[in-house]
Amino acid sequence: MNTHIIATFSIVALDPHNGDLGVAVASKFLAVGSVVSWAQAGVGAVATQALANPKFGPGGLELMAQGMSAPDALAALLAADLDAEHRQVGLVDAQGGAAAHTGAACMDWAGHLIGAGFTAQGNILAGPHVVQAIAHTFTNTEGELAERLLAALAAGDAAGGDRRGRQAAALYVARAGGSYGGLIDRYIDLRVDDHPAPVDELARLLKLHRFYLTPSQDHELLPITAEIADELQTLLARAGYYHGPISGEFDAITRAALAQYGGVENLEERLTRPDKIDRQVLAYMRAHIG
Repeated sequence: MNTHIIATFSIVALDPHNGDLGVAVASKFLAVGSVVSWAQAGVGAVATQALANPKFGPGGLELMAQGMSAPDALAALLAADLDAEHRQVGLVDAQGGAAAHTGAACMDWAGHLIGAGFTAQGNILAGPHVVQAIAHTFTNTEGELAERLLAALAAGDAAGGDRRGRQAAALYVARAGGSYGGLIDRYIDLRVDDHPAPVDELARLLKLHRFYLTPSQDHELLPITAEIADELQTLLARAGYYHGPISGEFDAITRAALAQYGGVENLEERLTRPDKIDRQVLAYMRAHIG
């Protein structure tokens, strides 16, 4: 029998407003996200831990894709597993059904809480208050699923988390067409594989993801006035992308220069409006070009 125990606290959840499905996890285990976290848009999400069975991830998703609810998929997974009492697993389906299992042989403290559209679980924890903090914070936090999952994970970490210490954390959210370029469902996939404060580092990475990979929202955009066009031309000329006159006209040459700059600086997800500029992009240009 495999003896690699993944002492972990995690949360698996659905956002009923937009269908996002995700997993957040932290552990004193190297690269924990590579084993624990599984999600598929329109299907479900799975966290497999303790004496983790990685087959529970793709297997659970396949069963839910075939129409099984999370409880039924969990029952099927456990029935086929000789080491079920050593496993801990949480599943959520695309309808918000949630199910979890903490085997009797999991190391103390181990347990789970199931709520509306989520399940929180952990093993070798500081105590039951860790899972309680995760569940309470998730339930009482607003915003996108990624931020709610991260807030819940941070609450579990603050409550003591993995009693052996900290090493890794991960955040995975699936959304139909949510990836870079909109071609697959990997909306957010962030991992901190080895760090003294992995949950804090994960929060920093999510902020960067929101800047570089989350398209601009309407409230973040400014109309490109003559004054702003003048500034963009000046900045782009200084950076070596614009070679025309400083005219204050946001013309085709200026647009092309901005697009080229954005492609080099990985800002293309925030440069999608032809007549407006993202406030954060403008602030970035001012800071980096100066």
